[in-house]
Formats: sequence, C-alpha cells, structure tokens
Amino acid sequence: MGKIRIIQGDITALEVDAIVNAANSSLLGGGGVDGAIHRAAGNEFQRECREINKARSSQPGGACPPGEAVITGAGKLRCKKVIHTVGPVWRGGAAGEDQILASCYRNCLTLAVQEDLAVIAFPNISTGVYGYPKNLAAGIAWKTVSEHMEKAERPREVIFVCYDRENYELYRELAGD
Repeated sequence: MGKIRIIQGDITALEVDAIVNAANSSLLGGGGVDGAIHRAAGNEFQRECREINKARSSQPGGACPPGEAVITGAGKLRCKKVIHTVGPVWRGGAAGEDQILASCYRNCLTLAVQEDLAVIAFPNISTGVYGYPKNLAAGIAWKTVSEHMEKAERPREVIFVCYDRENYELYRELAGD
C-alpha cells in the first residue's frame, strides 16, 4: 500500500517522477496551475503539447477531453514527466462533474502505473477558474486516490500539493491530521 502526503506549495518546484497538470482541453496552456507549469517548463515542453494538440484536436472534446489524461516530458521542470488532465467545469453538480473529476484522478493513476512512476503529485483539480467547490473536490480526490493506493503497487507515493491554505486544511482534515 502506498503513502499519501499533503503539502502546501508550488507544484512546479517538486522533484518527483511526475506532476499532474490541471490542463485545458487544448493542452496549450492557460491560467492557474496550467499556466505556471507551461511557463516553468519552457519551449520544448510547449512544443510537445502543441504536437499532441495537432494530432488529437479533431477528436470530440479536443486534444484531452474532460476526465481523460495524457503524458508528456517535463521540459525544464525538476520532475521527469507531466500528466495532463482536464477537470470538469462546475455547473451545479448535476452535469456529471463528480464522475468526470474522479475519472481525472483514476486516469492519471492509470498512466502512473503504465509508466512505472513511483511518486506523483496532484494539484487541486478544477477548484480554481473551473469553480468546483473545494470541499467537494477534495473529498472526491481523496476517495479516488485512497482506493487506488489500497490495492496498487504504483505509485508508491501520491502528494496532494495545495497552493492555498483552504485546500491544505481540507486535505489535512480528510487525512485525519
């Protein structure tokens, strides 16, 4: 069984096997975590994202539809890989948002297993400009990751990286700390 850690900080500074990018469906960068990762990762990373966008943009939902995940190199970041996932935009809770958000976490974990990644770090997916209520998102993230970690050998560690204090406290509460 793997370990789950919670930290407050900047996901772009971590030296882990992979960080997860709360991306938009184009994979071409945006605001929040996505923009910070694109700025820190540099041109090679952005070129790889453009290539994926070009190859996959004609599919329904864009290069990476909500709930799905794709993996790239990490450019100038300290991690080895970046797993991109697109969370749901909050529409009040009746548009399948919970299932899409859980899918984000499951699909990222599936890629981590396929790539034999030992340590991955997640941001608080969809809780910024996508407007997902932080307490609900934290519960879904915690449940989905915990269930995976109980039965899988990889990753051996998941880190929830909370940029703001509110998310940090929510995750600490879920951990029983």
